[in-house]
Amino acid sequence: MSRTAELLERLAARECPAFGHRRKVRPGGDGGPSPIVLARGDGSTVVDAEGKTYLDLCAGFGALVLGHGHPAWRAAVASQLDVMVQGMGDVYATEPKVALLERLAALHPRDDAQVLLAQSGGDAVTAGVKTAILATGRHRLIAFDGAYHGLGYAPLAACGFKPSFAAPFAPQLGDHVAFVPYPGVRGAEAGESLEAIEAELKRGDVAAILVEPILGRGGCVVPPDGFLQALGEVGHRYDALVVADEIWTGMGRSGAWSRMREIGASVDVLCLGKALGGGLSIAAAVASREVMDGWVQHGEVVHTSTHVGAPLPCVAALATMDTLASDDLVPRSRQLGEWWRQELRDRLGERVRDVRGAGLMVGIELSDAEVAQSVAAALLRRGFLALTGGVAGDTLTLTPPLTITEDELARFDIALDACLEPS
Repeated sequence: MSRTAELLERLAARECPAFGHRRKVRPGGDGGPSPIVLARGDGSTVVDAEGKTYLDLCAGFGALVLGHGHPAWRAAVASQLDVMVQGMGDVYATEPKVALLERLAALHPRDDAQVLLAQSGGDAVTAGVKTAILATGRHRLIAFDGAYHGLGYAPLAACGFKPSFAAPFAPQLGDHVAFVPYPGVRGAEAGESLEAIEAELKRGDVAAILVEPILGRGGCVVPPDGFLQALGEVGHRYDALVVADEIWTGMGRSGAWSRMREIGASVDVLCLGKALGGGLSIAAAVASREVMDGWVQHGEVVHTSTHVGAPLPCVAALATMDTLASDDLVPRSRQLGEWWRQELRDRLGERVRDVRGAGLMVGIELSDAEVAQSVAAALLRRGFLALTGGVAGDTLTLTPPLTITEDELARFDIALDACLEPS
């Protein structure tokens, strides 16, 4: 028995069966690529338990913006291991936490911004939704068809990506979320979406519009120019806040520290995660002092947990932000992504339905989910990691490290070209 087979057998015996079952029920026979077990990573590559090397176009679901084991990030984390790993969260602060709060506040358009740290992207969205509810005194949300914000109860209630994720828990989730079309999903137009948003806002009980500036898991769908600006204008007209889920798009992934700020769209609560820790789990909700003041208007109300604000992930986040800035990786993401998407369009032509995205957040829409799974499996056999996404499961969603080279991307392009050739 191979090392991989042995590990997968042990995994199947002890892991919740949800994950193995998901592979079986997806299109394409067994549901996609044959399982591998990852052993180590370096830069833009990973090595499996059998010693095979892969170019990583996923980068930990987009979290590894600096790649695997970036020297500056690794040195900062290793140094902190000798100082302090766990602190006392919101009771007694540490210096790395204070420094990180200051850095994160600077990403918000308001110069009086304050920060609520969280442990994951979904946790940050929960914190953002709570912040909006407390600030407005309202309880309803507007969310989007195709959107994914995490699987905790608060973000799950706003999950428009796949109804089956939420359906078994509907009695606990309530009916406080109104779903509206996201432009580009299932043929929806921007005008249609804005009309649906305004119709919900007229009820007068909407606390916030929860929006991804670009759909991430929904297939890297970029809304048309002006849509997000108009969304903010109509929301504020009815005193609703804009909670921007930039878990995917933020920290350089879309070619900007904040996609909403880059394009001049209003954002009241900015949610960050994924890439923030460069591989360690940390997230945040950032809002103006006026909005954050809602937390002190209702007695003792907090959102925290044991590991929130721990010094180790705070240092990892600071090292990530330092390296993104010093190595000019945010503008590089924008420029390299533009080049790459055009290269893909030129090479693949009409064999794909669309190549879209921003920065190094790229979606390649294929004919259907079965073809997408088949292509992902073929890429894996050739030594490339790629995920499928989109509301129909028909899109390759690519989020490589921002440090990846043009030559490495070109190697992927050639491999994808071959995988799309008729058999």
